[in-house]
Amino acid sequence: MFRLLLVPRRLRPLGGPPGLPSARSARSFSGCPPELPAAQVRSSFLDFFRQRHGHLLVPSSPVRPRGDPSLLFVNAGMNQFKPVFLGTVDPRSAMASYRRVVNSQKCVRAGGKHNDLEDVGRDLSHHTFFEMLGNWSFGDYFKEEACSMAWSLLTEHYGISTDRLYVSYFAGDAESGLSPDEETRRIWLDIGVPPSRLLPFGLQENFWEMGESGPCGPCTEIHYDHVGGRNAATLVNADSPDVVEIWNLVFMQYNREADLSLRRLPQVSVDTGMGLERLVSVLQGKRSNYDTDLFTPLLHAIHQRSKVAPYRGGTGVVDQRKVDMAYRVVADHVRTLSVCIADGVHPGMSGAELVLRRILRRAVRYCVEVLQAPRGALASLVPTVTHSLGDVYPELHTEAERIMDVINENEAQFLSSLQQGSRLIHRTLNREDIKHGVFPASVAWSLHRDLGFPLDLVDLVLEERGVQVDRQELDRLITENHKVACELQSGDRTRVALDVLSLAELQRLVVPHTDDRLKYQYRLEQNRYEFPACRATVLALYDGQALVSEVTEGQRCGVILDQTCFYSEQGGQSHDQGYFTRDGLQDVLYPVEDVVLVGGYVVHQVTAADRLKSGDQVHLHLDQVHRLSCMVKHTATHILNFSLRTVVGPSVHQRGSHVSADRLRFDFSVKGSLSVSQLQQVEQCVNDVISANQTVHSQELPLHTARSIRGLRTVDEVYPDPVRVVSVAVPLSELLDDNTDRRTSVELCCGTHLRRTGAIKDLVIVSERQMVKGISRIIAVTGREATLAREAGQVLSENVDSLSARLSGSAPSSLDSAQRLAKEVGVLSDAVDTTPIPQWQRRELQGRLRALQRSSNTSVRKLETREAAGSAQALLEKNGRKEVFVDWVETDSLSVVMKTVNQLSAASPLSHVMLLAHQRHSGKVLCACQVPKDSTSLLASDWAMAVCHHIGGSAGGSAVVAKGTGSSSDITEALRWAEEFARRKIQQ
Repeated sequence: MFRLLLVPRRLRPLGGPPGLPSARSARSFSGCPPELPAAQVRSSFLDFFRQRHGHLLVPSSPVRPRGDPSLLFVNAGMNQFKPVFLGTVDPRSAMASYRRVVNSQKCVRAGGKHNDLEDVGRDLSHHTFFEMLGNWSFGDYFKEEACSMAWSLLTEHYGISTDRLYVSYFAGDAESGLSPDEETRRIWLDIGVPPSRLLPFGLQENFWEMGESGPCGPCTEIHYDHVGGRNAATLVNADSPDVVEIWNLVFMQYNREADLSLRRLPQVSVDTGMGLERLVSVLQGKRSNYDTDLFTPLLHAIHQRSKVAPYRGGTGVVDQRKVDMAYRVVADHVRTLSVCIADGVHPGMSGAELVLRRILRRAVRYCVEVLQAPRGALASLVPTVTHSLGDVYPELHTEAERIMDVINENEAQFLSSLQQGSRLIHRTLNREDIKHGVFPASVAWSLHRDLGFPLDLVDLVLEERGVQVDRQELDRLITENHKVACELQSGDRTRVALDVLSLAELQRLVVPHTDDRLKYQYRLEQNRYEFPACRATVLALYDGQALVSEVTEGQRCGVILDQTCFYSEQGGQSHDQGYFTRDGLQDVLYPVEDVVLVGGYVVHQVTAADRLKSGDQVHLHLDQVHRLSCMVKHTATHILNFSLRTVVGPSVHQRGSHVSADRLRFDFSVKGSLSVSQLQQVEQCVNDVISANQTVHSQELPLHTARSIRGLRTVDEVYPDPVRVVSVAVPLSELLDDNTDRRTSVELCCGTHLRRTGAIKDLVIVSERQMVKGISRIIAVTGREATLAREAGQVLSENVDSLSARLSGSAPSSLDSAQRLAKEVGVLSDAVDTTPIPQWQRRELQGRLRALQRSSNTSVRKLETREAAGSAQALLEKNGRKEVFVDWVETDSLSVVMKTVNQLSAASPLSHVMLLAHQRHSGKVLCACQVPKDSTSLLASDWAMAVCHHIGGSAGGSAVVAKGTGSSSDITEALRWAEEFARRKIQQ
């Protein structure tokens, strides 16, 4: 049973090395805190925990979450430490040894559960990007030390008056069975917080949860009163701008189960978070975060580029023209854009990329329309951001040029669509039925879907004109769109993943971590790969909720063995496939559906074909074809990465990859799509390595040793120590020699690889396109699939050659032959667009086909005009010029019918002309008509609709010209009816 830790009532004073002076010792303090530069506030926080309290400084993780699909962005300091809280951390990694940690984490709160985007600019405190200062304890200190250190830092080191501070704690919740956190209350009283300033609150305010399930616990918050000299207890947690929370200390002591019940955690932890921007405003005596030195240089730079008055800090009715709001929006958003782009998130069409696009477009609109700044002004603010943040986040310096390029390119695109969208909004607002102040949801949704207009931007534009979107209908359209998206993703598999309590139970039972070294112990013998046999013992079974001793037939479970030869999904490589057999039951197969690595345990997801219990002996049967296919694709991915850097240059950086049995996917940073020549060179470079049948070397090395290898490629991941290193052609012993200058592919990688490159046989890039600005995605196939792609490309190339020859020869003699050729071009274009062929060849063929399409369309138009002229001349000779001109023409083309009508009307301007034609291949009747411009008694649209409705069809057009189709076996009767209808209308 879990036992609460009882703490002594008297606390020892906190001390530290004499070399670290407190802020209070350097400055006198009365009423307001001493003013410190933001950089010093940050460094003082980190130094306090490092030097005085033995914390390890861990760098900020990128704002793009590592392998966490539940998050769009890193939005709290604890995100990168979730594996520790959940117990899923790789036991070989440095993170597994963390006990006391401190850092300043880059955070973005825009989109998802924590979304501050709509509030940014409207008030003086909200941001999309902010820095979270935090300290953590993982099974080390707990409530007493956490509270004492926090109070000491704020009051002794930063010099904040205790008269300005209030503390909240968890009041308990009877419905959840949770008692008040009296332990924390006693600690604060012992520290010296007056009872009148120690305030209890409920679940919403003082109980922190990671998500719907997982570690959670009570929290205690420290609040600051900007006014002072009063009792402001009633304003705590009351949304008062005068009394604000500055530090939240979370005590992880429970686990929220799937059924919403709470269980005590076997190991307690501390997770604290304090926003740098809010702390700086307190220490600099400012009521607004935007008045601190984190923002004032940006606001000054914005004013220099704008045509409006300087920033005055107004909100609400004081800021009627929204100029100050625009200053805040641009200042905040350019920080967010800079940090995100530097970390590899680019404006795009889904997920985090879509949110970032909304942020960029919101900033551009305020910059251009409200601040009246010229194009390029937003990107020109990036150096100011890098000057402010680049020392602590150096990637901002190295990526500054690329950040500005991405912002400028996206700004140009948005300004174009903004103009188009604004015209559509204004045109809609000018309609008569908008007078009641309701804007049609269908138009708003079209703006969002087709032009990329963020819906909040539509609301802002309409708000300025006193109009609102039909919200109920818009919600229906959004729901419908979401439903479609969910249906597309319905094939996603669910995993039986160990929870934190089951992991703790495995450790309590001293269940050894899975020995998975056999996954690497395969050999290449006489050009054949031999994979080791594997016999294992079932150590544990997990039914999705808890560890069990036995599962029965049909039960889905996770199986943990003492050893395995199966590869668990990691490093971008798909998991192995195969099955188990049980000793004594060799004819019953237990298919392995998934393999995952959790906290050092390899979990094989199985649906039991028969009874299975702990202690059973099983034989593992690996799908060797599937494994070998993954090995081929993984080694090919490494060679592709190296080839891209060789051809395109060192600016290429891997942004993601995935290896499966059928293909490989590789995402990388590059300014634009690769040219045909670059695609050819990359493919050739890869296939040169394949043809050379070079040796693939792999070895485990200490992480610090591996990082010293010249030319080493890494991605944004946490690597274990020791780490596996994979190189091509050059032995690792040579690469570790500083004197070598041989360039080759060398990467940190836990995947399974070929022993020699020749087994890849061939590689073809079948797709390369920009996913978002600055990030391209390559899809490639190997071996037989590559051969088939080359063969398909050759066939399509020959077809294009043939069609080109026919079109460039003698001109088509008839309209039918010209239309057939034009249709062939269209069909061939579709085939080139969709068939897996070399991407460089696709680009070439697409260019040739566009030229052929233009040529064939020109031929069709010329022949249609010539045929129409002949038909019009014959009809004039037959009928002469008369008031109502109704006849039929022999053609299968509605375009020819229309052109013939045009020519007849030109020759006889006072005639009301209608022609019908019987389309042979479909049996349809084609109809076209034209009337004099001044005709009021007979409109072309009315005439065409009446005739087509009479013959069972439909039509449309204007008052002067119209066309349509129908069906009739008696075209003579249709002609008679059409003429009679026209004469009746004219005579009225």
